[in-house]
Amino acid sequence: MANETTSSTLSELYTEIIQEAIFNFQETSVMRPLVTTYNITGQGKQISVPVYPTISAAAVAEATDLSNTAINPTEATITASEVGVMTTLTDLGRDTASRDVAADIGKLFGEAIAKKVDADLSALFSDFAGGNDLGGAGVELTADLLLQAEATLRTLNIPRPYYGVFSPKAMFNLKKTLTAAGYSTGANALGQSQEQILRSGYAGTVFGIDLYENANITSFGGDDAVGGVFHPQSLGLAMKSDFKIETQRDASLRATEIVGSVTYGTGIVKDDFGCQVITDMAF
Repeated sequence: MANETTSSTLSELYTEIIQEAIFNFQETSVMRPLVTTYNITGQGKQISVPVYPTISAAAVAEATDLSNTAINPTEATITASEVGVMTTLTDLGRDTASRDVAADIGKLFGEAIAKKVDADLSALFSDFAGGNDLGGAGVELTADLLLQAEATLRTLNIPRPYYGVFSPKAMFNLKKTLTAAGYSTGANALGQSQEQILRSGYAGTVFGIDLYENANITSFGGDDAVGGVFHPQSLGLAMKSDFKIETQRDASLRATEIVGSVTYGTGIVKDDFGCQVITDMAF
């Protein structure tokens, strides 16, 4: 008999869904590569990350005992929870579709989970140390504001790298400034990264800050949004189980349920390692 659907063809279909989903999850998440990832092993869904204090060294005279320095770390606890998405693919839809259904579903699932991770991580910008807050409602993102963020972190002896993540509309204001007369160097630096902006959100490096656009940053008050300039150790992503795809056959419906899920948590690890930067999103 010709044109039958076999277990082999179904296996190939769902293998392609898994490959597309994982690829899009990994490639379209802006925030995930910019923060510190912690794996939760064994039982439980929490992880406690030790946060060590800053200590100072002092001069000591020859043949003199050093004074003992107590090191008392605190902990940042991150709790993981499940995030998922499901769709039901009918046999008729699968067999009659003019497009590659597996690739389309995988792409949608991967992007959906990536957006959720990005939104959860970027929502933490407002939890950075209050003394590091910059910008404000109606304030455009400018080179001067980035310099203030860089100086704030440097003054606190926080090492590089520094990442800056802002909404595309906030980044528009920065690009507009850097491409104006007198900013030719900055304009070239951003202009050479057009392909990377489309692929990964990377928009270039300004004053040693790697800048990224993230459309998953939500606005508040209509035309403002909270962006951030931070060190990777400021934010934690705790992974209990990575992104996975599972299927379940519903024979009476002549369809298959396709489920994508991931178990993770997000949290502030070192709040003084980042700056909240509130900027205007209006053109």
